[in-house]
Amino acid sequence: MSRKVFLVGDGAVGSTFANDLLQNATVDELAIFDVAKDRPVGDAMDLEDITPFMGQTDIHPADYSDAKDADVCVITAGVPRKPGETRLDLVAKNVKILKSIVEPVVNSGFKGVFVVSANPVDILTTLTQKLSGFPKNRVIGTGTSLDSMRLRVELAKKLNVPVAKVNSMVLGEHGDTSFENFDESTVDGKALRDYSEINDDVLSQIETDVRKKGGKIIANKGATFYGVAMMLTQIVSAILDNRSICLPLSAPINGEYGIKHDLYLGTPAVINGQGIEQVIETKISDAEKAKMINSADKMQEVLDGIEL
Repeated sequence: MSRKVFLVGDGAVGSTFANDLLQNATVDELAIFDVAKDRPVGDAMDLEDITPFMGQTDIHPADYSDAKDADVCVITAGVPRKPGETRLDLVAKNVKILKSIVEPVVNSGFKGVFVVSANPVDILTTLTQKLSGFPKNRVIGTGTSLDSMRLRVELAKKLNVPVAKVNSMVLGEHGDTSFENFDESTVDGKALRDYSEINDDVLSQIETDVRKKGGKIIANKGATFYGVAMMLTQIVSAILDNRSICLPLSAPINGEYGIKHDLYLGTPAVINGQGIEQVIETKISDAEKAKMINSADKMQEVLDGIEL
């Protein structure tokens, strides 16, 4: 059975993801679509030069009909954030782009898993499921996976430990209402708050640094793409390999955390070849639960203002 990925959006995130994917997973076919028609042509030629080291892959520019037999459709297309913009500022622009993508992909006969990384990712993942009519387990967003990696990096620096020893997550919206699960975080098996270097002021500064990191990267180099491209690679390779992994993702909420809205939000979830196998309501404190509900409420306010 062919292992095929259909990529929509060949900008900085899309092309970096394609490169990462080929180096970290076995892919038989990678079909690339972008409204700028020349870019996938050039990228396909450029990427095929690494296949002698990675294994044979049919890499080619594509149109939407190529999605029909893909295992995964990855959506990175969208207007990127500008300096000073929030992810939610992008809603109107990127909802229009999303609608132009999902309909032709579904009409092609696509029966795989949608993976969304365009921002605001929780909103666009929710809308991808509604526009496609796909079962919720077959639509995934990158969610707070990147935020969580940034958090682990900052904590590892602060405590001078290998990042692999840090177990901490960012939950909620991939944006301004996100929050860190500091109350449950551990480092090398020890509760984070038990470290003498950690106090509320330190945690507040770490939270600020994590939240502002993306904006700082954009201010310095124009875009962020290495981190999210690697998160996409982790997700897509798990789907292709039917290998269960757990990550904080944009996952469908069905009453978890007391949330009454029908939407996708950042929470741990197990993914495999079928998409989302299980949404995990992780243990959080009452204060954190209030933050989770607030995040969902803010997302719903945005969704209520969108006409499909």
